[in-house]
Amino acid sequence: MNLIVDENISFAEEAFSQFGKVKLLHGRKITKEEINAADILIVRSITKVNKELLEDTPIKFVGTATIGTDHIDLEYLKKRNIFFKDAAGCNADAVAEYVFTAISHFAFKNSYSIEDKIIGIVGVGNIGSRIARLAENIGMPIIKNDPPLERKLGNTGFSNLEKILTADIVTFHVPLNPDGIDKTYHLMQEEELLKLKDDVVLINASRGQVIANDDLEKILNRKRLFVNLDVWENEPGINPNLLNQTNLATPHIAGYSLEGKVNGTKIIYDSLCNYLNIHPTWSPVLPKISDNEIKIDYDGNLTNALYKILNKVYPIKEDDNGLRKAVQMDSKDRAVYFDKLRKNYPLRREFSNYKIKVTNADAKFVKVLNGFRFNVETI
Repeated sequence: MNLIVDENISFAEEAFSQFGKVKLLHGRKITKEEINAADILIVRSITKVNKELLEDTPIKFVGTATIGTDHIDLEYLKKRNIFFKDAAGCNADAVAEYVFTAISHFAFKNSYSIEDKIIGIVGVGNIGSRIARLAENIGMPIIKNDPPLERKLGNTGFSNLEKILTADIVTFHVPLNPDGIDKTYHLMQEEELLKLKDDVVLINASRGQVIANDDLEKILNRKRLFVNLDVWENEPGINPNLLNQTNLATPHIAGYSLEGKVNGTKIIYDSLCNYLNIHPTWSPVLPKISDNEIKIDYDGNLTNALYKILNKVYPIKEDDNGLRKAVQMDSKDRAVYFDKLRKNYPLRREFSNYKIKVTNADAKFVKVLNGFRFNVETI
C-alpha cells in the first residue's frame, strides 16, 4: 500500500509506515502525478483535494489532520465513494490558549482589566465553546453567535451578528462556508467593520476569508482597532500593508501546539486503522518539559497575573516579530517565508504541561488557572 502524507504532519513516518510505503511531500506539492500510484492521501489545510487532484487515481482514503474541511470537495469524495476523515477538535485547546494569550497581551499593554470587557464569540463549536468557558471563569460578559447551533438548540443565549459587533473583543471561530444560509465568506466586510467600537480587539483565528482583508486594510486607515490576525486571505501570499497595520500577526499557527498537531495525527491514524480493520498499536510519546514551573505572588490583579503566566508559557510576540520580517520581502519571497515559518515552527506546548505555584491566591484565581488546565499549587 502506498501513502502520500503532508510532510508537516507530526510523527507522520512513525505513525503511518506500518500501513505501507510512505512518501512525505510539501502540501503545496501534492499533485495528481504524485498520487497517481497511491492508495491513501493524508493532508493538511493547504492541499486542495478535489476532482482535479483525484480523478482517475486509486485513492481510497483521504484524511486531513486539521479541523477545517473547506479545502476538501466532500461531495466529490462521496460521489467517488472515497472514505474521508477530518480531525475536528484536535487543536481546540491550543487555539483557545492562543486567543487568551492575545487578549491578555492587549489588556496588559493597554492597562485595562480583562474582567471589564465584553467578549463576542462568533462560532461556538469545539473552540468557541472553550473560549466561552474560560471567559466565564474570568467573569467576562459573553455574547455568542452561531446560527447553525442556534437552529439546533433553539435560542438559548445566542445573539445576532449586530449584537456581537457591540462587544469589546470579537473573536472568530467559524468554518469557511462560501455560500448558503450560513455563509461565512467575507462575513466581515466594510459595513460590519465600521460598526465595531473604537479600540475593539478583533481576532481571527478561523479562516482568512472570513474577514475581507482589503476592507479591513481600508478601515484601519480610518478607525482605531486592535487587530490580531492568525489567518489571511490568499495564504501564503499575504497582504504586506495589512500585516503592517495589525497589532499582532502570526502565520496561521494558532493551533500549532505539539499536542494539537499530534492529536490530529492520532485521529487520522485511528480512523485509517478502523477503515482497514487493523488494531491500532501506535501511540505518540511526547517529550517532557524540564522547566515547567512558574511561581507567582498574586496581588489581586488578575489581568497582570494572567499576562505574566501566559506570556511566559507562550511568548506570542516572538511569532509576531517573526512574521513582520515578511513586510520588506517581495511577493514571491514573502509566500515562501510564510510557509517556512509554519514548517519550522518552534515547539510550543499546551498549558496543561505547566505547574503554577501561587502565593496569596484567592478561590477565583485558582478557578481561572484550573480552567486553563494549569496544574496549580497554592503556597
